[in-house]
Amino acid sequence: MASYSFLVIEDSPTMRQLIRFALNRIPGAAVIEASDGVDGLKKLSSNKVDLILTDINMPIMDGLKLVNLVRSNDSYKAIPIVIITTEGAQEARERAMALGADAYITKPIQSTSLLSTVKELLDL
Repeated sequence: MASYSFLVIEDSPTMRQLIRFALNRIPGAAVIEASDGVDGLKKLSSNKVDLILTDINMPIMDGLKLVNLVRSNDSYKAIPIVIITTEGAQEARERAMALGADAYITKPIQSTSLLSTVKELLDL
């Protein structure tokens, strides 16, 4: 059975838990959690990751800076990135997509839409 590794970068422990519960419905899912962009990059460098889910508004390094850094790194640039954020403004969405995000989900998230986005990006 295929297993998938997800990196969830989110400063809210409650939100990380919610995303983890949703992802755990995918058979073989492994969820790695990070509390900000810097922590996320550190975890990315030491784990094989199939998909990144990140918030935009976080301390130390925000999600847009993270997307930019991941996309400019040859080792990671093919990894799909899903933005999960309270930023509902069209310009925030356009900026995230322009930087290389593959999907954009606004909070509050629905587990079903999160899962269908993730499955679509991984061709499940």
